[in-house]
Amino acid sequence: MERPIVGIGEILFDLLPTGAQLGGAPANFAYHVNQLGGNGIAVSAIGKDALGEEVKTILAEKGLKAILPEVDCPTGVVNVTLDEKGVPTYTIIEGVAWDNVPYTPEMKAVASEACAVCFGTLAQRGTVTRKTILDFIADMPADSLKVYDINLRQHFFSKEIIETSLKVADILKINDEEILVVAKLLGLDGTPEEACRAILRLYGLRLVILTKGGDGSNVITEDAVLSVACPKVQIADTVGAGDSFTAAFIRAYLRGDTLAECHRLANEVSAYVCSCHGAMPAYDRTF
Repeated sequence: MERPIVGIGEILFDLLPTGAQLGGAPANFAYHVNQLGGNGIAVSAIGKDALGEEVKTILAEKGLKAILPEVDCPTGVVNVTLDEKGVPTYTIIEGVAWDNVPYTPEMKAVASEACAVCFGTLAQRGTVTRKTILDFIADMPADSLKVYDINLRQHFFSKEIIETSLKVADILKINDEEILVVAKLLGLDGTPEEACRAILRLYGLRLVILTKGGDGSNVITEDAVLSVACPKVQIADTVGAGDSFTAAFIRAYLRGDTLAECHRLANEVSAYVCSCHGAMPAYDRTF
């Protein structure tokens, strides 16, 4: 079996207008890795409650492996509203299980053999989970890939968390709204692409992925900018689309595809997810 590709951080229910959908960026990422043929594993925590049991049931049905210690906090939920273009706004409940993810022996064992991990900013709002994420990364093999899919939400971020995360990352994924916030925090000038390259150089990253919604995305390296337009699809909602983009890009990157091939696949997969409802749709096609 392939080495694990791990999404670590929050797992929760997105309370959408159409009903509750299981989500959380790291779990979404791991799910889409699996859909694309990889060995995805979600790492988080759940409460000792009915929603926690539902998380386990849904992941089992979807065939997604997960490490989910049960803690004395409720399973996470997020209230989601969608605008006329299907773009979500989140109200994220605090003091929940994924704020308190303990670093377990099972997690340490997975870290020791993982080929990649994807982590974000939101789950680091709690000191317990933040330490677990950093401990997990520290226990990964030297040849493993650390992907920081920044995912800024509400007020749950700080310059310290962002800088610490960039220092341990190999790849940064960020969107066109987030780069403006991060550039201001870090005192960077210029266009979004110039700010991305400055971050790449400051923190020794391999590359930065800048997504721009309907305007496509850029892959920025030390000496090049690769641009791909967003495929035109009928949008159901955009929940989980960014996570599927990251999963597809990293899956292709790890198997040695060119950056152009990684970028093309990521755009195709994320466009497909936009045409579906929820963050973890079943794939009805192959990529």
